Amino acid sequence: MNEGSNKVVIDILRTGVPGLDMVLGGGIPEYSFNIVSGSPGTGKTTLVHQLMFANASAERQALYFTVMGEPPIKMLRYQQQFAFFDAAQIGKTIHFVNLSEEAMARGLEHVLERIVVEVERRKAGIVVVDSFRTLARGAAQAPEQMNLTHFVQRLALRLTSWQATTFLIGEYEQNELDISVASVADAIFLLSQNVERNSMVRKLQAVKVRGQDPQPGLHTLRISSAGVRVFPRMLNPVDTELRIMPVEHISTGVPGLDDMLGGGTLRGNTLLVAGPSGSGKTTLATQFIAEGVKHGEPGVIAIFEETPPKYAEHASGFGFDMQKAVRNGSVELMYLRPLDLSLDETLFELQQAVERVKARRVVIDSITALEIALAPSFKEEFRESLYRLLGALTGAGVTVLMTVEITESYTELRFSPHAVSFMTHDIVLQRYVELDGELQTIMAVIKTRGRAHKSELRSYTVGKKGIVVGDVIRGYEGVITAVPRAIQGPKKKPRRR
Repeated sequence: MNEGSNKVVIDILRTGVPGLDMVLGGGIPEYSFNIVSGSPGTGKTTLVHQLMFANASAERQALYFTVMGEPPIKMLRYQQQFAFFDAAQIGKTIHFVNLSEEAMARGLEHVLERIVVEVERRKAGIVVVDSFRTLARGAAQAPEQMNLTHFVQRLALRLTSWQATTFLIGEYEQNELDISVASVADAIFLLSQNVERNSMVRKLQAVKVRGQDPQPGLHTLRISSAGVRVFPRMLNPVDTELRIMPVEHISTGVPGLDDMLGGGTLRGNTLLVAGPSGSGKTTLATQFIAEGVKHGEPGVIAIFEETPPKYAEHASGFGFDMQKAVRNGSVELMYLRPLDLSLDETLFELQQAVERVKARRVVIDSITALEIALAPSFKEEFRESLYRLLGALTGAGVTVLMTVEITESYTELRFSPHAVSFMTHDIVLQRYVELDGELQTIMAVIKTRGRAHKSELRSYTVGKKGIVVGDVIRGYEGVITAVPRAIQGPKKKPRRR
């Protein structure tokens, strides 16, 4: 017998909530005793309903006990608006029981008895009690009766022995849940919502999941007509970042820039293109994707400013038929522009797009606009989330090009207002300068990791061929500050007579 072969196998129930299984490390352990807590409006009831409808069957009957003022019929009137709701299951595989009378008039002892009777009668495999905070208030008003801790402990013991997967729903904020109650639970889910100005963001945290490896931290939760969806913080397993890949140069699509970079960028690198508005950052990004398509490397472009038709029209201006590439699956355009954008949602959708087209190249145009589009609550974790995204993508061998707009004074040499340049392998700087009475554009490679690059300043143009890199700027100093000065030759010494 192999070591570990005598371990008890715990079956896992899929939640039916997109993204939640990934957060929980697989799903809900069968026969577990779970607590779902959070303030009103965070989505607790909808989450549990969605899970219940996904798992209820003739063999696994579901019992939903309501312990609140409103009757089940009122709750169902609203829940049936969601796509997961199946009226055919009501009364056949899903049953609702109102315990309001027992809770208000007879106490926790009678509530427990009623639950026991109904579970035994239905042979229920899923049991929900909504809400057990209502029971707590009732118990506090009748201290001579069974207290809530004793009730939860006895309920957990009974339902686990009956092999039922149980969910207690309660309006508890973080740190409000009684530790004696929490200790009984096999899993605890905390739902919260943050309102800032005109933005509202819901989040979910798997505080505790016994026997599994849940993802830590807060994960964005969205409620739509489809129901609840969770967007995990961690996109890929961490070990993808540790894979050793062979060194492979790939072209940016701009030959002159490849020469400046020392032969192009490397597969799996992150390239940051920084420059002012109109300097050709988007053109360079498009050439990068077009070069990949030419060599059979699919790409994803996440845009936060122009619409997809405008972006495609811009690409056609220098000969790249982006619409055709989108139609044949070589390129996927993601347009994300709401001002309450969830960072977790954005990064998750981007990774999903990468997996759909098997992308080898990704463009984020631009991280400036991405930050503007974010809900206020995500601003402070912008760099952390971007770092996780870049690690996940480059660790899987995807090459990423990001653009960023620079608006600071040209007397300062800065590459990004977001302090993300440390995350990148290569940095290309674009700037406007005045030379000989004309406004010109110049380009410089500031950084390449793991290889040598040219440190010269070169002019470039943006036209029907895209970006074309020209000659080295000679005869001037201070060019990169946009205040160039002609270099004077050495003065001749006067001859001695």
